[in-house]
Amino acid sequence: MTTQKPTGVIIARFQTPSLHEGHLQLIKEVRSKHNRLIIILGVSPIKGGRKNPLDYYTRERMLKQLFPDVIVLPLSDQASDKVWSRKLDELLGNNLGNETFILYGSRDSFIPFYSGRFPTVALPPVQDFNATAQREAVSDKVFDTEEFRAGIIYSTYNLYPKVYPTVDIALFRNNRRELLLGRKPAENAWRLPGGFADPDDVSFDAAAARELREECGQIETSPMQYEMSLQMDDWRYRSEVDKIITTLFSADLLFGEPAADDDLSAMRWINVNAIPELIAQGEIVSTHIPLLKKLAEKYSTND
Repeated sequence: MTTQKPTGVIIARFQTPSLHEGHLQLIKEVRSKHNRLIIILGVSPIKGGRKNPLDYYTRERMLKQLFPDVIVLPLSDQASDKVWSRKLDELLGNNLGNETFILYGSRDSFIPFYSGRFPTVALPPVQDFNATAQREAVSDKVFDTEEFRAGIIYSTYNLYPKVYPTVDIALFRNNRRELLLGRKPAENAWRLPGGFADPDDVSFDAAAARELREECGQIETSPMQYEMSLQMDDWRYRSEVDKIITTLFSADLLFGEPAADDDLSAMRWINVNAIPELIAQGEIVSTHIPLLKKLAEKYSTND
């Protein structure tokens, strides 16, 4: 009775613009040991991230161009290594029945995280080929080809629609009777201090505190207090799928005097009761009018 030879399975990401020599030698080495070869491509839940910029179909085409007889299958990343291992075993079993498999990986491979039922083999890297360095090397190159431009359009259309988070801050003094406004160099109207949240910010509260320091200098305030959130009618995004949503915070000035810095060129204190008049006179940036109306509604007095 003849025992069927196991099928070789390479599990990798191949997130490079082309297959480098390390990739090619890995594939050729595994093919030399097996009559059949399967390549499993990891699929990230994040579309268009810097670590995983290429989608499954792009990488499949790249592999099939050089190895048309190889079976290429996708496998989604999972939060749990145990679930991922089970999904891998199911993928192989469901597609290829009762075959046996040997799973291959190289540097930084899946092997330490795999708890499934198939044997694994770790292959030493042939050379120090770094996929991250390869991606960075081409990240700012522009090619004068239709294919390059089509690739940019393809990538853009296959991203998830995004919401860009910003924060705006209502800084008060004098028992919340006076409100601080700022003005950008190219604008005549006034706005609240604020800006985009950064990936390094641990919360929107922290983003608001950072933006206030950057635009108003070294001042001491009370803790940030949530006021509202709102999709902004920003002219840059009116015709785009992506949008901006801001979170408005308020705080009280405890110590120091704000000084315009960063994106702002001027600052002024206004009486909260004067907000409707300033809006009527066109002195408030249009995108900030809903925020100022909310503050006037909440903090205006009969003084």
